[in-house]
Amino acid sequence: MAKDIENPCVSLCQLNSELCVSCGRTREEIRKWRGMKRPEKMATVQRAAARMKAIAKKTAKRQGSE
Repeated sequence: MAKDIENPCVSLCQLNSELCVSCGRTREEIRKWRGMKRPEKMATVQRAAARMKAIAKKTAKRQGSE
C-alpha cells in the first residue's frame, strides 16, 4: 500500500479570511482533508506549497520596500 500523504498542518492555525497563513490550505481543504483520497491530498499539498511561496514572496517584497 502506498504511503499516505502527510498533512501539511504545522499546528499554528492562522486563518486569514479563507486561507491558513501557516500551512497554505483553504478553509475548505482543511475541512475535507480526512476524506480526501491520495491524489486529492497530493494536489492540495502542491497548491498549498505554491500559496505559501507566494505569501513569502509578497512578505519579502513588502519588507524590502520598508
